Amino acid sequence: MRHQKKRAKLGRTAEHRKALLANQVCSLIEHRRIKTTLAKAKAVRPLAERMVTLGKNDSVHARRMAFSTLRQKDAVKKLFAEVAPRSANRNGGYTRIVRLGQRKSDSASMAFIEWVDAAQVTEEKAAEEKKTKRKATEPKPKQKEPAATQEEPKPAAKEAAPTPTEEPKPKRRRWFGRKSQEAAK
Repeated sequence: MRHQKKRAKLGRTAEHRKALLANQVCSLIEHRRIKTTLAKAKAVRPLAERMVTLGKNDSVHARRMAFSTLRQKDAVKKLFAEVAPRSANRNGGYTRIVRLGQRKSDSASMAFIEWVDAAQVTEEKAAEEKKTKRKATEPKPKQKEPAATQEEPKPAAKEAAPTPTEEPKPKRRRWFGRKSQEAAK
C-alpha cells in the first residue's frame, strides 16, 4: 500500500524524475521563472524551496548537499550568491505558481513557477524597457513629414489628368455580404 506517499511520479522512473526536477530547479535559478506543466510545477516547488533553505545556511555542507541534488556548479553558485540572500528574511514560501490555462496541442494545464522576491525586479525592468521604446519611436514620424512635402508637387500633376467620377465598389464579404450590400443601398 502507498500510505503517506504523496510524491507525483510524472510517468517516469525514479532516476528520470530526479534528473527532471533537478534540471527544472536549475532553470528556475538561472531564469527566475519557467513555464511548465502544472503537475511538474507542483513537483518542483518543494525541491526548489528546500534548495533555498540550504542556501540560507551558507555552509560547506549545505553547498555539497545542494550540489548533490542539482548537479550543476553554476546553479549552486547562483543559488547561494543571489537567490538565497533575497529570501533571508522569509520563513518559507519562496516560490509561486501562476496558472496559465490549457496548452493547445494536448490541453495540458500550464503554469509559471517563479521566485516571489524576483517578480518585482522583472516588472521594473519591463517598465523601463517600454519607456525607452516609446522615446525611440517618436522621431520616426518627424522624418516622414519632409517626405510628405516632397510628394506635394506630384498631386498637381495628377490634377491635370481627368479623374474617373465612379464610386469605388464596396468590398464583398463572404457569408454576410448580402446584408452589407442592402444596408449600403
